[in-house]
Amino acid sequence: MNELDVLRVFCGPGGHHGNTLGVVRDGRTYPDEASRQALAAELGFSETVFVDDPERGVVDIRTPGTRLPFAGHPLVGVAWLLDLEVVNPPAGEVWARHDGEFTWIAARPEWAPPRLLQRYATAAEVDALPAPPPGEGRLYAWAWEDEAAGRVRARAFPRRDDGIAEDEATGAAALLLTAGLGRALNITQGRGSQILTAPGPDGMIEIGGRVRFAPPAPH
Repeated sequence: MNELDVLRVFCGPGGHHGNTLGVVRDGRTYPDEASRQALAAELGFSETVFVDDPERGVVDIRTPGTRLPFAGHPLVGVAWLLDLEVVNPPAGEVWARHDGEFTWIAARPEWAPPRLLQRYATAAEVDALPAPPPGEGRLYAWAWEDEAAGRVRARAFPRRDDGIAEDEATGAAALLLTAGLGRALNITQGRGSQILTAPGPDGMIEIGGRVRFAPPAPH
């Protein structure tokens, strides 16, 4: 296999958890749609990114079954890995910044794929959901852990036929929830991933988190 970096994006405070991301630094090694989609399916990560122009941050984002115009955790991950200030997915220009242990991107809510943002009464109800819950279409289940502090408990279920039952950390969903609530959030998602968000000027939303290299797979 050609050079592939495997990252964990939106890690928790101790550097654990996070959503796994594959990054192919030289997209030319997978020059066509079929080869890229085949690799994304083979890896089985929620998303895999192919870097087509590292200077301008031009990237191609793939799930195991389709291409995405925008996704949060891949853009945060590739911005951290390549120390980019701008990333260019198909949706449009995304600005990035690095602040201590956090990497941030600024994006527009309309770039995020639509999904149902379903509020539950308690974090325990979110924890108790099966993976995935019955139904169709993307589901983002959330509840307040501490509304005054902006702390949210969330889980994300793509509910598409590609082998991903639950998304460990979903920047696009956090973007939509932040836009809907109109306030900064501190989201604990999945097993313990952390996503920070903040509304910005002109309708933009910032999404931030920790990124780490994934540990090598055991032999």
